Amino acid sequence: MVEAMGSRKQHIREKLMSRGEVEFSALAAECGVSEMTIRRDIDALEAEGIVRKVIGGAIALGKIAEPTFEIRSGLDVDSKIHIAESAVEQLSVHETVIIDSGSTALAVARAVRGRGLGLTVVTPSLYVAVELASEPDTTVLLTAGLVRPGELSLIGVEAIESFRAYNCDTFVMGVAGVHEHRGFTDYHREESAVKRAAIAASDRLIVVADQSKIGRVYLSNIAPLDAADTLVTDDPTDSAATLAAARAGVSVIKAPSSTNLRGDLAQ
Repeated sequence: MVEAMGSRKQHIREKLMSRGEVEFSALAAECGVSEMTIRRDIDALEAEGIVRKVIGGAIALGKIAEPTFEIRSGLDVDSKIHIAESAVEQLSVHETVIIDSGSTALAVARAVRGRGLGLTVVTPSLYVAVELASEPDTTVLLTAGLVRPGELSLIGVEAIESFRAYNCDTFVMGVAGVHEHRGFTDYHREESAVKRAAIAASDRLIVVADQSKIGRVYLSNIAPLDAADTLVTDDPTDSAATLAAARAGVSVIKAPSSTNLRGDLAQ
């Protein structure tokens, strides 16, 4: 049981560094205090710029503290559905499409189902491959590579080399951050390297990013804004990042905005 305020705050910091997200109820149980007390601790950390509150908890704002796939999958679910549907509407019948790893990319794979597009899908995501494996008239090609635990994405030299064998029409890419100066960024260096290889293998780049990603910058650079042909987001504002993307010649598609946004780190 963690009781003293200083010890609680340190405990929360450590949880955030290891997981990327904490829940008020779980922290309250671990520390033996009320959720209101935990909320006050989180308020103090938020004032320091360390965390950001979301529904039911808080998330880390650092450039390297990536929440788990399971956590991200539960965030901004409606937003991801809207964005995925808008992205899939940009695809044509019989295209060869790379679908990225990550929770938003998985939403895109789900949005493909039942549309009769007859796609050939190349993916570094085991989740995406399983989602589309039984879809009629769909061919799924899984890259080689090292399986990243939790994420179940394929990374490393073998994954990068896989993309050199393909010439694809479109890459649907998820990101952690979209920034007016830094462009598209992610937490994980090896994931970013695979994304860059997929960009090189494609004629068109569609970036999918919910509003929590807009204006954010993370550790690893993927590509500048003008590398994208299309940015699909549910950000209802004319943010600096979306305006910069439009000035760079990117087609910015605004998907319907969820009424129950949960915050900052859904990929």
